[in-house]
Amino acid sequence: MTDPSSYPVRLAQDIADLLKTLDDHLYQAAPGESAEILGTVLDAEGGLLTRVTDLVNTASRFAQSQAHRGMLPPEVWLAMGRAANELHVIGKDLDEHTGTLKQLAAPPTPAPTAPPVPAASAMIVRRSR
Repeated sequence: MTDPSSYPVRLAQDIADLLKTLDDHLYQAAPGESAEILGTVLDAEGGLLTRVTDLVNTASRFAQSQAHRGMLPPEVWLAMGRAANELHVIGKDLDEHTGTLKQLAAPPTPAPTAPPVPAASAMIVRRSR
């Protein structure tokens, strides 16, 4: 029989490994691609930072429950709650910059081109007398 906690623990390790891979990609990416990655990470609706904040918030509730039962010291619960609150504040601070990152990630729009203007020398007409 398998340990029921093994899947979530493996999942957490897989996610940590994927975050390392994402970090490597971010380090090597061109500016536009880096901005696109960061815009996705910082997206307030469902970005990575929001999901991590939710996870730490859930961990805080777990720690609260265990602290009330005497299984964890209250300091653990307080630290987890403080971490969840700080992540939330950081997310709010970064949220105002997500639009700027998404603009950098967008391909530049081509400038409108004006029709070519003929050179002035071509306009010279010679008259014969």
